[in-house]
Amino acid sequence: MSALAEKLYTIRYKVDEQSHLVIKDQETCLHCRTKECQDFCPAEVYHWDEKDKMTNVAFENCIECGTCRIGCPAHNIEWVYPKGGHGITYKFG
Repeated sequence: MSALAEKLYTIRYKVDEQSHLVIKDQETCLHCRTKECQDFCPAEVYHWDEKDKMTNVAFENCIECGTCRIGCPAHNIEWVYPKGGHGITYKFG
């Protein structure tokens, strides 16, 4: 098991039914050449679907690091904290 996978294992999730991560405009993603969101997110939340020509968001994997708030070169990801009582809890602080 990799070091990152071991650390992700220590996180406790309480997933909301509604995403706290929103792609503002899928058309922007369509024209993005680099699809950087697939690379900068340590939890692999973002995935470009070549068939449907859109970015899929697996918000339930989000570790709330906030990288996507600044990582998208087009600022096309809206990130807010999950509503109260949802999100993650770190086992070791």
